[in-house]
Amino acid sequence: MRFWLGGYTADMSGHASGIGVLVAGEPAAQSPRGALTFSGTAVHAESPSWLVAHPTEDVVYATLEERGAVQAFRRTGDDTLAPLGAPVSTGYATCHAAIAPGAGTLVTAAYGDGTITRVALAADGSLGVATALSSTTDPYSFEAANPPASLAANGTVDLSAAAAALREAAGPEFAHLVPDYDNPEPVETLPVVEDPNARVSRGHHTTFVSGGLFATTDLGFDLVRIWRGDTEIQQVALPKGSGPRHAVWHPSGHLYVVTEYSGEVYGLAPDREGVWRIVTAVPVSRETSFGVDYPAEISTTIDGLYLHVTVRGSNTVATIAVLDGGARLESVALVESGVDWPRHHVLVGDTIFVTGQRSDDVVSRSVDPRTGIVGQLLHRTPAPTPTALVPLFD
Repeated sequence: MRFWLGGYTADMSGHASGIGVLVAGEPAAQSPRGALTFSGTAVHAESPSWLVAHPTEDVVYATLEERGAVQAFRRTGDDTLAPLGAPVSTGYATCHAAIAPGAGTLVTAAYGDGTITRVALAADGSLGVATALSSTTDPYSFEAANPPASLAANGTVDLSAAAAALREAAGPEFAHLVPDYDNPEPVETLPVVEDPNARVSRGHHTTFVSGGLFATTDLGFDLVRIWRGDTEIQQVALPKGSGPRHAVWHPSGHLYVVTEYSGEVYGLAPDREGVWRIVTAVPVSRETSFGVDYPAEISTTIDGLYLHVTVRGSNTVATIAVLDGGARLESVALVESGVDWPRHHVLVGDTIFVTGQRSDDVVSRSVDPRTGIVGQLLHRTPAPTPTALVPLFD
């Protein structure tokens, strides 16, 4: 069994040289529990930090994070890829991409500026026109919730108009006392110093859900945004400072969102009127620490009984039970991942593969299907700054 392997290259202080190839087991056996081997670079690319495979074409898409773009690559051999067209700009520090059911659209999320971009896909999988979707505001901004009554429609105060109105009200005798804002004297302005603690929109993930909708996370503004086509139809605000990172759509009809900063998993679902709400929440584990641990990836088992979350910092993998038809979650276990900074993981059957971004390796571990708990270390292979895995089911 083969995987495409994303990673950071020198432009983002990484050691990879492009999209790599990981082999698990003998090709004839297709056994994910066989020995792991990093077999080299399939194609050179600039920090392809996230990968997503086309569902029917032999094409893989990579977010070129530092470049702020996405690019398509066609498979040309067992272990080789070639560019399928030029990169398409999608927003500063694009870090995630997902393909819509039907494969007519690719949606990207940009960490640097929060941009969500829809990119049309041609029948052969090549990239088409990119359309940036609407931006958003911080739901916890005081100014957004309480706009000053004196502000004009464009957010500025029209001093000239105000002065003219005051002069008219004052009459000829006192009009000269009103400051001449119509022709103000030049004023020396001081340089603007940015607040290092200012909240910034940071798009991070896209998940396609039922009913033709998709959800995006904004880690900086603590938002889950619900979209239909190019139109945002709702926002769900998570607690301030929680940092929603990645999400997974569950067979029960719940969207489970893992938060990077608060270390929790939130369950969202639409009510009978189609309004999305938070219906459950649970800590990733009682053993993780705020400000030390940073959950990264979330996945569900095929049967939907368990969720897995990789946690950077403590370098662990958490197991969370899905109960009451998805309406309740329960933290079950937290075990060692076997790598440093487990950025991404993929579950194949009863084997979980975990990327160690800082330890430059990928490991495979067993998973007990009865309990969902991650077990013994099976294999390890060196791999340069790995950040994402895409399994290939040949």
